[in-house]
Amino acid sequence: MKLRFEVDGDEFVLAGEASSKLKKVLMQLGISSQLIRKIAIAMYEAEINMVIHANGGFIDAEITPDKVFVSLSDTGPGIPDIELAMKEGYSTASDKVRELGFGAGMGLPNMKRYTDDMKVTSEVGKGTTVELTVFIS
Repeated sequence: MKLRFEVDGDEFVLAGEASSKLKKVLMQLGISSQLIRKIAIAMYEAEINMVIHANGGFIDAEITPDKVFVSLSDTGPGIPDIELAMKEGYSTASDKVRELGFGAGMGLPNMKRYTDDMKVTSEVGKGTTVELTVFIS
């Protein structure tokens, strides 16, 4: 099963809608609550990063009997130093974003923590793609 979601980069209120919709589909498919939790947390972190840093983008999810694969792509500013961005607490979020309670620098580390495989590719000035995999079996 394949699903596609658009993330609106102007609306913090809508951030998390895609991860909630995927969560509902996974529940209907009978995926364990433990795996759904992992997927929902990782995808929400990625989704909110798209709103904070990249003015939105697209999420493609593929559900197979063996895994849930989620690819999040944006055309934002890109990540100049992925290794640095992976460090807990590192953030480039603006003061405005921090005042809203976001931008603590845990997005990428949490994505990695809650997935079985994660790949980040980015080009400064072109955008970022984050691929998340959680194995079902």
